[in-house]
Amino acid sequence: MRDTQPILVLDAARPADIPGAPREPALTLTVAPGDLLLIEARNNRRAALFADLCSGLVPLGSGNARFLGQDWAKLPAEMAAALRGRMGRVFADDGWIGFLDMETNILLAPLHHTRRSLDALRTDAAAMAHRFGLPGLPLGRPVDLPSTDLRRAACVRAFFTNPMLLLENPLLDQDAELLGPLLAAIEHARGRGAATIWLTRSDVVWRDSSLPVTARLRLLDRGLVGERAAA
Repeated sequence: MRDTQPILVLDAARPADIPGAPREPALTLTVAPGDLLLIEARNNRRAALFADLCSGLVPLGSGNARFLGQDWAKLPAEMAAALRGRMGRVFADDGWIGFLDMETNILLAPLHHTRRSLDALRTDAAAMAHRFGLPGLPLGRPVDLPSTDLRRAACVRAFFTNPMLLLENPLLDQDAELLGPLLAAIEHARGRGAATIWLTRSDVVWRDSSLPVTARLRLLDRGLVGERAAA
């Protein structure tokens, strides 16, 4: 039987006020194992802030955010970093470390958070790269790769972890062929109990009724608005 304990819970969680920045709304959300939540987020700054809040990277002004039952605000820094290692994220700006090669960029987190050998991680990462349409682990530094390859590599890095996935606009308009591998990877992750939050500003993605989502939400000035799909 699948674990029914929520993976992520936002309980009226509101980021602390930043001088000169708009006051953010309180957010309430429960993400269960196997969920695929599609969230329309037109405001890039708010989308990134939301992803950081889910990841325990944002101090809260009120409410709380819990991941795998742990309150981010109550965890020591080392424990929070270890817990964050169980969350895969496709960053809106790719989030690459420019002076490191692509293999190190992709394998850095699993090397830090697991005890598996480098060779084993390389083998699994190369196999996942093939599934996302790459010939293998990319060579060179991030600056050497085209944007489409970087986006595919970002998916490889994100899906290398579990059980929570945060996808910030994972599809580029010029790389529609990524949709198939992306959906296949999401379904595989859901099958093992992972949950996915897919943030998008794409009209094409938002209006795609074929996506197997469990809820469609909008991230607006007044918070998260929408309805969960019927079971």
